[in-house]
Amino acid sequence: MTHPHHGRYPYSALPDRPVYDWPGGRRLAVYVALNLETFDFGGGLGAELAPGGPQPDVLNYAWRDWGNRVGAWRLRDLFDALHWPASILVNSRLYRDCPGLIEAFRARGDEIVGHGRTNAERQGNLDEADERALIAEATEILTREEGKAPDGWLGPWISQSKVTPDLLAEAGYRYVLDWCHDDQPTWFTTRSRPILALPYPQELNDIPAIVARKDTGRDFAQSIIDGFDEMLAQSAKAPLVMGIALHPYIVGQPHRLRPLRAALAHITAHRDQIWLTTAGQIAAHISDQGIPKG
Repeated sequence: MTHPHHGRYPYSALPDRPVYDWPGGRRLAVYVALNLETFDFGGGLGAELAPGGPQPDVLNYAWRDWGNRVGAWRLRDLFDALHWPASILVNSRLYRDCPGLIEAFRARGDEIVGHGRTNAERQGNLDEADERALIAEATEILTREEGKAPDGWLGPWISQSKVTPDLLAEAGYRYVLDWCHDDQPTWFTTRSRPILALPYPQELNDIPAIVARKDTGRDFAQSIIDGFDEMLAQSAKAPLVMGIALHPYIVGQPHRLRPLRAALAHITAHRDQIWLTTAGQIAAHISDQGIPKG
């Protein structure tokens, strides 16, 4: 008898793998992923602050819209103050919906990562032709606006079909963020060429933590501190990747921003021990150094 399997990567126990270093002989790579997203008014998907009523659901739409109008700019200022690089996960329709927003992060030198067209939809619900068209549309807009194609992709709502890694590899992507199955980058098999899966957090992610588990801002910030301290200690034995996933309509809120600032400052105080970087730089290091596939 056989059982369903994704067929993308084999089982591999962390203690059995080769040990390597990040740049500068560091063992812990830390990156922050800031999700900048746009939503449909009067329909489609969207995170909820409170149970939504009939459409148009003004309460939740306006809460999410506040993130692009206010929260994202406060997070930009926080990253500037702490000299943090960032990977900016971008819905392509933001260039139309929020002119100047992505450009402000581009001006910082941040990495721009593909994140679909809008977070009002899931790509995993589409057939292969429509999913390919979604990836192509988002990629074309980001390439035109940024002057180069994005290297990485996170599906809206961490949504994938059975062929998503194949389609992303065929579209030229070097890495994908949807899979949270390891603390090291993993090479995925596709029908054309390997694509790298980078660790993207579902625990240190403000939507599961604050919206789903109902953690407070201080709870979330303490989780970041505890996770960092433990991973720094664990990285003595193996190179690790720690990601922090943020959404401006959640942690941009003043009562959550203050404890977040303290958590990121805690990490910054250890800058000489870690590689504070972007997802794209991690992927490039793995590829350039020929870290073994598998």
